[in-house]
Amino acid sequence: MAEAQQLSAAAHQRLSEELEDLTTRGRTDIAAKIEAARALGDLSENGDYHAAKETKALMESRILHLTRLLDNAEIMERTSDGHVIGAGSIVSVSYDGDEPERFLVGSIEEQRDDLTVVSLGSPMGQSLLGASAGDEVCYESPAGPVRITVAAVE
Repeated sequence: MAEAQQLSAAAHQRLSEELEDLTTRGRTDIAAKIEAARALGDLSENGDYHAAKETKALMESRILHLTRLLDNAEIMERTSDGHVIGAGSIVSVSYDGDEPERFLVGSIEEQRDDLTVVSLGSPMGQSLLGASAGDEVCYESPAGPVRITVAAVE
């Protein structure tokens, strides 16, 4: 059995919607593109056909990934007070009093354009779980111990 993937409720919902879209509209659209490319004739030299088949393969790979991920997902509930770091939390941390940096703590599937994701399984992610604003945590990096201060939890 695959290891449980921890996701926030919002990420689980977004990924479920993506899976639904890919298995319905996505498959229908790509089938139409493949059929249209087939109608153009000789498949051995048909770039549209080969591109559509490659797109289909990538889409089916994503569908398989999402299916497995969601089948093994563990939805991590955020704490009611919003001050304790858990899956899906956005945190600001500072290194040695430097300007705070913002991160999203969770799975790569939680990715947002404006934030870097810190994996729950990483040394930094593990040290942040359960911490609150004002806490100082330490974790081991390849360069040695790193001490950070949690400036804020969103």
